[in-house]
Amino acid sequence: MSASVRGEYLGMPLVINELEHDYREFFGYCAKHDLHLQNCDDCKLFRYPPTTACPFCASPKATWKPVEGKGTLYSYGEIHHAIQPVFRQYSPYLLLLVELDTQKGKPGEFDGIRFTGNLATADGELAPPEMVRSVGIGTRLRIVYKDAGEGISVPLWTIDETATQPAKPWRYAIE
Repeated sequence: MSASVRGEYLGMPLVINELEHDYREFFGYCAKHDLHLQNCDDCKLFRYPPTTACPFCASPKATWKPVEGKGTLYSYGEIHHAIQPVFRQYSPYLLLLVELDTQKGKPGEFDGIRFTGNLATADGELAPPEMVRSVGIGTRLRIVYKDAGEGISVPLWTIDETATQPAKPWRYAIE
């Protein structure tokens, strides 16, 4: 077994140890700027986050398959008082919950794959305040990656400039 994968994001250490097989594989694809998810060999549903068994049918068998990294902002948190010191210079920043287009509405009407991440510019830098203010629930997003070291990249989200955007995405009333 190879050693831990180590990187750094915004000056903070990132470590995926040798026992986290599923995460090592997931972040290995991210390092190639490629989104792959586990697809159950039995029920054929994708799952995220990576796990050792399917949450839908409990099968331990899965195959990593590529998926399109696009989706719709499902919910978000806007952080104005960063606890982690490095994030203070980026406040306010967003923590997003994005519902991927892949497998939307499956296995049930209100189900789908939901993926967290920060809002970023197209080049993977945390979003500036004017970009933060421009997104809300319903905004169309695409995944981008920020390289964080050899064999590791952080998946982030940016506005999908090729998608039709809502005229006025819903935002929490805070301003």
